[in-house]
Amino acid sequence: MVNGYTGNILRVDLTNEQITIENLEEIFYRRYVGGEGFVAYYLLKELKAGIDLLSAKNKLIFATGSLTGFAIPGTSRNSVGAKSPLTGGFGEAEVGGHWGAELKHAGFDAITIEGKAKKPVYLWVKDGVAELKDVNHLRGKLKKN
Repeated sequence: MVNGYTGNILRVDLTNEQITIENLEEIFYRRYVGGEGFVAYYLLKELKAGIDLLSAKNKLIFATGSLTGFAIPGTSRNSVGAKSPLTGGFGEAEVGGHWGAELKHAGFDAITIEGKAKKPVYLWVKDGVAELKDVNHLRGKLKKN
């Protein structure tokens, strides 16, 4: 991580079953600092006014901050955002825990997800690689207490 960022944004299109990695210049990170800045950038840049908020055209964005992943207390924050079906406006939440650090250590600063999968899938991310995988082998495996 240079200056707190990996330089990679994971782009997931569920409709077309495509995963791409967007490599960003340092200027992007200076303009849109942290998870909330990334969420705002992608929502404002890529969503058209008046979209159906519950459609596959809405985006779900997970984004880390510049200090996420460092062994410093209070730096485990990351953001999740989309255009809100409740208000029609910008919806973003700050969350903590290990998830953001794991994403950063896997090689990505953020994930943008769009579209609708034809069948149930999950996103597997590890060491700079991401795949959409079928969930059928996991069905029924949840133990009930």
